Amino acid sequence: MAEPVLSPRALNRTLLDRQMLLERSPLSLTQAAEQMGGIQTQYAPAGYIGLWARMRDFDRPLLTQALVDRTVIQATVMRATIHMVSAADYWPMTAGIRRIRREWFEKVSHRQLEGTDMEAVANAVREELADGPLSMRELTSRIVARGYAPRTAAWAGMRVDLVRVPPAGTWERRRADVYGLADAWLPAVEVSEDEGMELLIRRYLGAFGPAPLKDIASWMGVNVGQMRQVADRMGLRTLRDEAGKPLLDLPGASLPDPETPAPVRFLAVWDAALLVHARRTLILPEELRPQVFNTKTPHSVNTFLVDGQVAGAWRFETGEIQLSPLRELHAAERREVEEEAHRLSIFHS
Repeated sequence: MAEPVLSPRALNRTLLDRQMLLERSPLSLTQAAEQMGGIQTQYAPAGYIGLWARMRDFDRPLLTQALVDRTVIQATVMRATIHMVSAADYWPMTAGIRRIRREWFEKVSHRQLEGTDMEAVANAVREELADGPLSMRELTSRIVARGYAPRTAAWAGMRVDLVRVPPAGTWERRRADVYGLADAWLPAVEVSEDEGMELLIRRYLGAFGPAPLKDIASWMGVNVGQMRQVADRMGLRTLRDEAGKPLLDLPGASLPDPETPAPVRFLAVWDAALLVHARRTLILPEELRPQVFNTKTPHSVNTFLVDGQVAGAWRFETGEIQLSPLRELHAAERREVEEEAHRLSIFHS
């Protein structure tokens, strides 16, 4: 039987559906975080806005409390980037990329690391955090007092599993600069690297839809050769894009009608749906990509979607959402954008 062929619009609607951007979801907060494939949070409020855009009944204290209750964990995970993930996902995701992340870091930083015993630094970090979390400033001070260079305290995170401890890294206190030992914060679970990789592949496809292996690998922060063997034995479904290139998907995963209407949605900086691994979905038109991601705004910009595509940027200022359309909005589109912007301004306030 011929493999189904998916148009860019079909891929777009599938991404929106799996990201809960076609209809706000009744899922619990931890289920929503898993459905999103984790929440990228270099800027802490982005996680809150991302959940508000996707969940039916979300208010800011819900996420802060989940971080305090340790049902959601904030840590450096995929692509050596800060994410919020469910407690159930944290150890498998970490196991899937821990070794590869460390080897990558030591390869790209070998000159800076020359002459430094990073295992000794890692042991020192474990000892300093044994009595509880510390700010990076305090941890660095203690590591320097032991005779190590200041920057090695942060580097040790590639050898020691660390979490970002609330209230740091929340809407109320946005800088995620308090660190704790992951196995002290959350009981450790033994998971093999392959088991962790399999979960990551499942989370990716469940969150972003059919994709080639290179896109899944890019999101994970590994290369294809490091994860192909795991993917090959998962029994994934094969589809095709319009150019005939193979796409992988979870067996039985739904594919919405390409003509499904897509409501206006507001996204925060670094929303993973806009990153390069999702280019095939055209959620961010290529002509607008330089205006969203560029050297002047390396953190990207807040965006809003119209008919499933980025149509403008926004910022919260003087108690209101200020809109900066990146294309002409028709009258009906502008009304819908303004109505959603008003709801977001209430959420901010």
